[in-house]
Amino acid sequence: MTDQPTTTAKSTLTVVLLFGGRSSEHSISCATAGGVLSAIDRDKYTVIPVGITRDGAFTLQPDDAEAFRLNPEAMPEIVDNGTRVRWPETSNSRELTVTDSAGQTRSLGDVDVVFPILHGPFGEDGTVQGLIELTGLPYVGNGVLASSMGMNKHFTKLALEAAGVAVAPWVTISAVQWSRHPDVWRQRASSLGLPVFVKPARAGSSVGVTKVTHADELDAALATAFAEDSTALVEQAMTGREIECGVLSGRDGGDTRVSVAGEIVVTGRDFYDFEAKYLDVAAAELICPAELHDGELWQMQRTAARAFEAIGGAGLARVDFFFDGAEFVVNEINTLPGFTPISMFPKCWAASGMSYPELIDELIELGLETVR
Repeated sequence: MTDQPTTTAKSTLTVVLLFGGRSSEHSISCATAGGVLSAIDRDKYTVIPVGITRDGAFTLQPDDAEAFRLNPEAMPEIVDNGTRVRWPETSNSRELTVTDSAGQTRSLGDVDVVFPILHGPFGEDGTVQGLIELTGLPYVGNGVLASSMGMNKHFTKLALEAAGVAVAPWVTISAVQWSRHPDVWRQRASSLGLPVFVKPARAGSSVGVTKVTHADELDAALATAFAEDSTALVEQAMTGREIECGVLSGRDGGDTRVSVAGEIVVTGRDFYDFEAKYLDVAAAELICPAELHDGELWQMQRTAARAFEAIGGAGLARVDFFFDGAEFVVNEINTLPGFTPISMFPKCWAASGMSYPELIDELIELGLETVR
């Protein structure tokens, strides 16, 4: 384990990089941490890497980007090294401490801001955001409500519909409802036609998602979704291009900012699933900037900003669309999008003129500026 400084140099801000976590996206969060550790400006920031194990232990991890590099052959993982990081005991303190495996406790110094880069439940869904708010520490990204709403596809859709943003038609089914009245819910799902996508209500990175092209596939698809969450969505498949963009809060009360568009072109797969995103580099092409004429780009950016504001977004998000040439239909809002250097969110901002290190700076500044 790399030794951590016990004091913070006056010329730098101390940033707690919080990653790993209990969700099925644990390894993707670790890969994001590897990207941030490799790019963050060490002249500006002192980094305390805090990794959450799959069991939920907060551990002090090495400040080593290579240890968390995205590797399809051996995905990165938080190893429980016996350390335990302790948050400030009161909101009047900013001091983090760590107890090592021998039971010795030492200070990690005062923290200026927490940078959570957790994906999925127990990290992206408002739970960790609530924990950090209890400490009184500033943090990067969306607050409790926006994180919770953005993680839950059903309530995201309700909020977007209320704001006049187009979403794909859907039916939401709980595991209890399905177990009691499967025939009723099969009939309701059939109203959407085929094909449909079956998704866990609260999961990301396409984990637990199945494309259903025949009615007899629905039961198995729901079983897959219910393995990730107690609620699932059956969603009408949309035709059109898959377009994504990055969103950042405005600075000093200014307007929400939206990047140029990126496009995902999937080859050899039914859809942009987990393997296509992270394990098979040949399965999809990420094109950025995507080819849109000025009116289309304006429409996309306006819709993305409206969607972000509809859930009370703060800090960052990635908004995913289906575009049929006339209308942008929101597929999902990701309040803590993939943030490796090759992910679409930083790619879109790089194409908009903001490099990966500059984007890290901007997110930290927004975290310090945001009033919770």
